Amino acid sequence: MSRPATVIRPEIQPGRRVIAISDVHGNLPYLKGLLKKLRFSPRDVLVLVGDLLEKGTYSLATLRYVMELQKTHTVYPLCGNCDYIDRMFLEGRAIENAAFSQRQNSLLGAADIGADAELWPVLSYWRERSVLIQMGLELGHPMPRRREDLPALRAALLDYFPKETAFLRSLPHILEAGNFIFVHGGIPREDRLEELDAYSCMKNDNFLGQGRSFRKWVVVGHWPVSLYCPDIPSCNPILDRERHIASIDGGCVLKVDGQLNALLIPDIGGDRVEFDCYDDLPQVTALDRQEPSENPMNIRWGDSVVEVLAEGGDCVFVRHPSSGRTLWAPRDYVSRWRDGKTHVEDITDYRLPVAPGDTLSLARRTQRGCLVKKAGVCGWYFGRTEGCGPHT
Repeated sequence: MSRPATVIRPEIQPGRRVIAISDVHGNLPYLKGLLKKLRFSPRDVLVLVGDLLEKGTYSLATLRYVMELQKTHTVYPLCGNCDYIDRMFLEGRAIENAAFSQRQNSLLGAADIGADAELWPVLSYWRERSVLIQMGLELGHPMPRRREDLPALRAALLDYFPKETAFLRSLPHILEAGNFIFVHGGIPREDRLEELDAYSCMKNDNFLGQGRSFRKWVVVGHWPVSLYCPDIPSCNPILDRERHIASIDGGCVLKVDGQLNALLIPDIGGDRVEFDCYDDLPQVTALDRQEPSENPMNIRWGDSVVEVLAEGGDCVFVRHPSSGRTLWAPRDYVSRWRDGKTHVEDITDYRLPVAPGDTLSLARRTQRGCLVKKAGVCGWYFGRTEGCGPHT
């Protein structure tokens, strides 16, 4: 049986700035950097729109930072699908979603599995990037090597980390205030929110592509905005002012050129939204002019199978069968996945428009050129630069 969504409706005074940030994924330096850039203060309200943890090096440190921040600031963390996996592990429960269970069953080759067996493929993939594993390692608990090791880990975490585990188990799914609804994945409607299935509100892929419109602003993360870009990739939030949807996941941690986005709401009862962002990519200055390429493509997660046609130094030339297009990608972007197929990380052949003197964020320097980001838009630059060395 599925769980209904937990909805909170805090009173937020008119005129208080609301900052919404999603999908931190345990990247504490980015979270601190963004809040510093925004001059976050106790006068503001911070809404963390899910996936605060997991997949990032500093998941446990991020959890504790937010718990401390709540003591001095107004902070409302919401549950994302990654955070929910942590909660289900701590409660010894399976994910109450048929699609998730079917996918895990197929990975394990089993028809009927228990909670630990269902979650084991996820935790064994996250490993040291999981807050659960990080807590265990802090205790000196051995790294789980099989799913039968999980009950002992769970018992240790519940015993030695009562505050942290209570925080994870208490995260609500939806925050509604003023003219805004915040939810990690998405919602099918604005009313009767407590009747919605919790997991479906967190794991709601391609929310913008579902054709929904709302009276209030619905602020979501979960689906990196670059996945909505078939040609020119951008990490900036998508603010659909007609449909009242703000999709703000900038691909932090998941993409080399990802960023952490903040939706800025001057008044919770109003209709105005703005955004700012942060990354720590090295900055370079362009010395040469470059015209944009025509008919670019962007290979994205979900359609990333490629065939390697040639190799050239630190790049490989690949063919994308589903589109028939070819392009160059950094060698370490290409790997064989558990499905036995060769995949490429999100990559584009787009050449950015660049003028001499432009500031570019350097994601990767290769022998063929530089993968860079300009004002949130990602692509290649083949001219000369000055200002820093290669990205590390």
